[in-house]
Amino acid sequence: MVRRLFPLLTVLAVGACRQSGPGNVTLDRWKQSDAEPGQWLGLGRTYKADRFSPLKSLTVDNAKQLGFAWEYQARSHRGRVEHGQEATPIVVDGVLYVSGPWGTAFAVDARTGREKWRWDPPVDGSYGRRACCDVVSRGLSVWGGKVYVATLDGWLFALDAATGTVIWKVDTFTDRDSRYYTITGPPIVAKNVVVVGNSGAEFGVRGYVTAYDLVTGGQKWRFYTVPGDPAKGPDEHPEVSVARKTWDPKSDWASGLGGTVWGEMNYDPELNLLYVGTGNSSPYPIWFRSPSGGDNLFLTSILALNPDDGRMKWYYQTTPGEIWDYTATMNMILADLPIGGKTRKVIMQAPKNGFYYVLDRETGQFISAEPFVYVNWASKVDSTGKPVITGKATYKDRPAAIFPTQSGAHNWQPMAFNPQTGLVYIPARDEGMIMFGDKTYKWVPGDVNMGSAAVFGELPKEFKASQELPMTVSPELEAQLRATTRGEPSMATHEFLLAWDPVAQKERWRVPISDFEWIGGGVLTTAGNLVIQGTGSGKLVVYRADTGEKLHEIEVGTGIIAAPISYELDGAQYVAVIAGFGGAVNPVLSPATAAAHYENYGRILAFKIGGGPTPLPPKRVALPVPEPPSVAWYADSLAERGAGLFAQRCARCHGGKGEGQLSAYPDLHRLPAATHAIFDSVVLGGKYAANGMASFADVLTAADVQAIHAYLIREQRQLFKADRPR
Repeated sequence: MVRRLFPLLTVLAVGACRQSGPGNVTLDRWKQSDAEPGQWLGLGRTYKADRFSPLKSLTVDNAKQLGFAWEYQARSHRGRVEHGQEATPIVVDGVLYVSGPWGTAFAVDARTGREKWRWDPPVDGSYGRRACCDVVSRGLSVWGGKVYVATLDGWLFALDAATGTVIWKVDTFTDRDSRYYTITGPPIVAKNVVVVGNSGAEFGVRGYVTAYDLVTGGQKWRFYTVPGDPAKGPDEHPEVSVARKTWDPKSDWASGLGGTVWGEMNYDPELNLLYVGTGNSSPYPIWFRSPSGGDNLFLTSILALNPDDGRMKWYYQTTPGEIWDYTATMNMILADLPIGGKTRKVIMQAPKNGFYYVLDRETGQFISAEPFVYVNWASKVDSTGKPVITGKATYKDRPAAIFPTQSGAHNWQPMAFNPQTGLVYIPARDEGMIMFGDKTYKWVPGDVNMGSAAVFGELPKEFKASQELPMTVSPELEAQLRATTRGEPSMATHEFLLAWDPVAQKERWRVPISDFEWIGGGVLTTAGNLVIQGTGSGKLVVYRADTGEKLHEIEVGTGIIAAPISYELDGAQYVAVIAGFGGAVNPVLSPATAAAHYENYGRILAFKIGGGPTPLPPKRVALPVPEPPSVAWYADSLAERGAGLFAQRCARCHGGKGEGQLSAYPDLHRLPAATHAIFDSVVLGGKYAANGMASFADVLTAADVQAIHAYLIREQRQLFKADRPR
């Protein structure tokens, strides 16, 4: 294994931070961003990251007049596959900046959508295989005349905000040879540094964040979120030693342990603190990674770091000893709330685990936490801030029915806080899952290393290995799975927009969105008493912020999962969002999604009062099933073996063949003859690596690939027969 002690640094140009011109965000301007209500200077608009716009031109009385203003097509150059658009745009002095899949970046005129520049970096396409949940980017930062953006393959770039040309780039990865790191989260500027984390916990990596000089890209500090293998050297900083005490000395160091930082961070310039939310464990079961137990710091935690030196001021762990993929990487909001008769400076988060947390953001003191969905892994969070574990959700010796799921009661889709209503608006989800451990778990480089499996939502009437699980479900196992749900509420998926009172810790209203996962997008709220949310079904919806009444719905034909923003130019208030369906459920497109009916590609859409109807993308055309090849080596037994391998290695991206499902990636069940002919060279030889289809030669043998190919031929024969006109 090769580990770089210092990142590879390439400085293409060095100069003083720009004080005027495009992208002119400074520390003083950032502190006073509320004085510029027409701008959207950061992902959450201001350092409080509440995603609240003080603009009032758009109101409950004229919301129905909101209509299409302009569109910009933010397409990828990497073949026909289009991915999820999860980034929040930033608007500085009339220019809208946003990132896209792989780490692309766009700058357009915020009045017209006219392109100013487009940056499509030469990302190593093989990293597409390393992304657990699509090759997405969740945003960029604009500061001092520069645009800071990270690519999926681990490079942090500083671009000239005026032209998009590269000023410097730096390699952020500590290990490119044996660890499957990626970057999907946004870099954030904190005083004099730009800080970036990484993704990849499911593949077995060790989480960290790194700070770089804004002007030169030189590394200033690095903070590891979990301890490393003690046999490989001393702890890198004092906090590692603190964390190590909460881990078994015989922990599974080879698994990396997780704790990656892939969500939005916050920087409070008044307190000079950087808030970092950390992710899940690697692997999930604590009996594999830390056999004697322990809290396993700093997994699923909020950390407050000093951006000057990277030292930690405080931490709070949401899910000690986590075993359910309950990341605490969801967006965090800073607010000043009346609590206990006085105003408290707080930080708020609704992580995956189902509790809404309010903490003192200066000290980390626990204030309150209450469940905002049904939760059964813990009965409450006690007065010390520790969850009271019920034992219902432990799956070491038997399957367990668990609420919420790994997808979370709230995931990456940003929530928003309106200081006028005093309510937080959460894209929430009620859903159950059944988890069980993998008794044969052992960390394998290049593989998904969760150490467990899960079935989400209602149990299917009939289990099929190619769709639900990467294994055959025996009658005995099926009986166990069904028994776990007794006494629990429905496991079915219910998504809704939730208005939550963070002071009283109570629900005020909710609006159902869908019974399909990932339909609800991120949220914007405004001083016009509005909440605005996009949906994966291709709609932009406007609600009353105080009551949840639906006021207006705009059909756009493209799934919206990112959060909208609002800005003002020439006296006109705009609402803008980047649209494009994808993310963790990209392989399977339910009929509920717009991507099942219209071509799915990146679109920046802007709306204003008096705008017109939104143009719809071209309709998705169902192609006929090509006749599959006839090969001498085919055997049904080989195809049956290939079904399990497909579920284990391929279905994560290419989905299943079930009725009503479509694949956002190439549908391998409908391959043309030319692709069948080169199947081995694609899967083993990496022929399409540049487009994101990396070689699987490290985890699949030639015999494995032949079995998968046999399975696909068998399935295509059935589809071809059903597709032929009678």
